[in-house]
Parts: sequence; C-alpha cells; structure tokens
Amino acid sequence: MLKILFSPSEGKKSGGNEKSQELLGSNKARDEILNEYNNLILNNNEEEIKKLFGFKKYSECEIYKNDIFTSPRMSAIERYSGVAYEYLGFDSLDENAKIYLKENTIIFSNLYGPILGGDFIANYKVKQGNNIGNIIPDKFYKDRFSYQLDLYLAKSEILDLRAGYYDKFYNITKPYTTLKFLKNGKAVSHWAKAYRGIVLRVLAEHTVNSIEEFMALEIEGLNISEIKVVKNKTEIIYNII
Repeated sequence: MLKILFSPSEGKKSGGNEKSQELLGSNKARDEILNEYNNLILNNNEEEIKKLFGFKKYSECEIYKNDIFTSPRMSAIERYSGVAYEYLGFDSLDENAKIYLKENTIIFSNLYGPILGGDFIANYKVKQGNNIGNIIPDKFYKDRFSYQLDLYLAKSEILDLRAGYYDKFYNITKPYTTLKFLKNGKAVSHWAKAYRGIVLRVLAEHTVNSIEEFMALEIEGLNISEIKVVKNKTEIIYNII
C-alpha cells in the first residue's frame, strides 16, 4: 500500500461535530505538548497567545482560544484549508477517494504531530516554527514518534509530499519517493503547494496503491524532466507547463 506524507496549513476551517480523540500512534506520547498548549490558551496571557499564534492583534486570536480537549473536532484532511488543500478539493471528491485520503495520508501537524487524514482534531493555531511553551514541536515528535512511524510504514511504499520544514519531524529510514516542481528551470514555492494538492487529488481519484501506479499516471500541467536517486531517496523532478 502507498502512504503519502503531507504538510498541514496555517489556514483551517472552524467547527466540527466529532468527539473522538484517538490519533495515529500513541495518544499518551502527546500528553505533554497538548497539555502545555491548552494551559497557554486557557491562562489568557495575551502576549504569550499572540506569540504562539503569530498574530499582532489579540482580537485575531479569539477563534482559536478554546479548550482543545472539549472543542468540536473535524478530520484533519477536512480541517486544513491552505493552498494545497484548496487544490486538493476534498469536498468535491467521491466517497472512495475521501476514504483513501483519510486512511493513507499522514499529515505532520505542528501541534498533534503525525496524524492520519481521517483523525479528528480541534481547531488550533501554532505558527510554523514556534515553540509551545518550552517544547520544540519538531524535536518533540521526532523523539517520540520516529520508531512508531518506522513500524507503521514498514510494509508500505512512501510518497513524501511534505514541505521541507516538516522533514524535521521524521527522517524516513527506508526507500521513498519525493517530488520537485520547476517553472522555467527554477524551484517554485506557491505553485509547489498547489501541485502537492493536485497530486494528492490525482492519487485519491485513482486510488493509487504503489509508486509504479503513480508513475504511470499523467498529471495535467506537469512533465517529468528528470529522476534522481540518491541513497534511499528517489526524486521525481517535474516541469510546470
């Protein structure tokens, strides 16, 4: 089976109607960071909250100032709403594609760490790169979840669609494939996010189960220009046309 590693986004939808708090791996291993986040939110220290969220105005923080243990929950693949998720267009997919994404996408959250697309999470806010109290999220989750992920992914092929920052949460120890997007010979930022979403949508639409199946697909707007293999990493380089 193919597992896809993916990034979260700063933008999120509010609301939700689920109560399940079961997440990929050990919930107990997350206790420290989740409690630290919740305490920061509920202590109402305006400066600490603005710093954590990355906002200048305290009024912007209101929507996220909720107890994450009792807040409404929504599946992670539906919660995030940034560029990649806009191009994914989850709501417009058929039911089989939605199930595929919930079961086979692993998203690396700045608060919850590695979670399945179908795991239910609260509406939270942690600006990328910020600590939660004295906890460094990427180090925290790398220390506690690398072995769990190694076991979870042992029998799967891996397509790594994460933005580079999220490599710090987990180093892949087996052969894997990643993608790079070029426009006029130069790496792109905004369009890389968009095409990660587009690729994820294509994977779901075709319920792709292997890298071989993925390589056989034609993706509109992309042409393969080169394939590089370095140690356990295969990098497919696409030209955006």
